[in-house]
Amino acid sequence: MSFAKNTRKVMCIGRNYVDHIKELGNAPPSQPFFFLKPPSAILPSVAKEPILIPQGTTVHYEVELALVLGKPLKNAQFGGSNSYLDALAGYALAIDLTARNVQNEAKKKGLPWSIAKGFDTFLPLSEFIPKEKISDPHNVTLQLDVNGVTQQKDKTSLMMFKIPEILETVSSIMTLEAGDIILTGTPKGVGPIVPGDKVSCKIYDEADNIIEEGSMDFDVAQKPGPYIFKQT
Repeated sequence: MSFAKNTRKVMCIGRNYVDHIKELGNAPPSQPFFFLKPPSAILPSVAKEPILIPQGTTVHYEVELALVLGKPLKNAQFGGSNSYLDALAGYALAIDLTARNVQNEAKKKGLPWSIAKGFDTFLPLSEFIPKEKISDPHNVTLQLDVNGVTQQKDKTSLMMFKIPEILETVSSIMTLEAGDIILTGTPKGVGPIVPGDKVSCKIYDEADNIIEEGSMDFDVAQKPGPYIFKQT
């Protein structure tokens, strides 16, 4: 997956769909906020390798539309126009995986929760989706199935903060570079996966046709190695 080789940072917009905010019992933000995932968490769909669940963790899936930056952005201002599209090289479908029990404990203790988001394989990523495949990124449908049962399926039109505001906010804080990836938030329906599960994702265009580059399937397996989550 050559487009991800140029990714120096992955930014994830949190709490960008109202129903998802409600299902986790969180407070809605007044402006876009984001956290970082390491590029080492990327699991390319073409690799045909499994999602790995670390011992002692409860892992949740979150399907998201990913933006792939095509040029540097700093203090971007789009003035309400569609010129933000010029900053994008294209898109991808992504799953932001979260070790939810790790994250919840960290939040309660006022600690950072990078661990909960940063394990290897915690960012399954589809093939690159060229811009011409999506004429309006605010009008596509994201779907995630676990063991053949649809758990998430919603339109990106439900995003609270639209893509221009996301790009303006993030680029006012840190310079965006070509190849960087921004995840735009997840709709309702998040839940756990365990070893032995099968996860599949799709993205549909404005006419409800499947965009083939965005389809991906993963097995879920136990992560080998010494790590076992223990309370901090």
